[in-house]
Amino acid sequence: MVLSSTQKLMLSQRTIPRVKFDSHIFRSHLLKAYKKLQGFLFGAFLVFLVGSAAVIAIDYWVSWQAEDRIIYDIDEVPELEVAVVLGTSKYLGRTLNDYYKHRIEAAIELFDREKVDQFLLSGDNAHRSYNEPWTMKRDLLKAGVPDERINLDYAGFRTLDSIVRAKKIFDTDNFLIITQKFHCERALFIANSYDINAQCLAVSGPTHHSGTSIRLREVFARTKAFLDLYIIGTTPKFLGPKEPIQPSPKPESLPIPSPITDPNVNPIADPTANPTENPIATPSVSPILEPAETDV
Repeated sequence: MVLSSTQKLMLSQRTIPRVKFDSHIFRSHLLKAYKKLQGFLFGAFLVFLVGSAAVIAIDYWVSWQAEDRIIYDIDEVPELEVAVVLGTSKYLGRTLNDYYKHRIEAAIELFDREKVDQFLLSGDNAHRSYNEPWTMKRDLLKAGVPDERINLDYAGFRTLDSIVRAKKIFDTDNFLIITQKFHCERALFIANSYDINAQCLAVSGPTHHSGTSIRLREVFARTKAFLDLYIIGTTPKFLGPKEPIQPSPKPESLPIPSPITDPNVNPIADPTANPTENPIATPSVSPILEPAETDV
């Protein structure tokens, strides 16, 4: 049967229902979605606010706890058995790294002033072409530091590894740390959590820029250190048997020989001494006798 155009139109109107748009329902759904988004954004903002406050609080805490253990002048460094030099790359591209330069210079000066007996050079040894401990050792040897006074820690991948391994592997819990001030504070924070009696010599850093990026990175590094120590319980990547640092042999004190006295030589007398207490042997002089008078 052939349908006319009118019949086709009527049939299409029956099979395709019309959808009536209800603005009230649409606004209701839109309002619910908006409230959910608003709640999510408020929660995210609250988390961001609390997290930022925690990061700032940790940053100030790390700085505060290290105040009385940071030394700024080499003259004030006491004599210590061990100094831990924290490693960093010697070059940034083709430019000498000022962080590295000042740490090595401080170590050399401490040796020249005989304030430190042994050096523990701790750093990353990621591959054969990058070896922080050996690079530091080479520069100390060039400066005249004897090989027997240099100890290497090739597993100092992080500050936590360097500080904890100094105690657990190299058997020292009373040492001097050599690095920049901001790094001193975090290193001492780690040392304090492991009951290590450490001090830190804060050396100079780069002077050609403000180091804003370094400072910002340090803030997050301190937060990570807090999580590692008090939440996660992170330990050094490598531990093993102890390798105690041996102190340099001290020259044996020889006994002071007693003076050799010659019985034929009189000692030099003290002019203020009492002659009766300290008699001086003097040659005897015969009295001059006057000739006796004779009777004529």
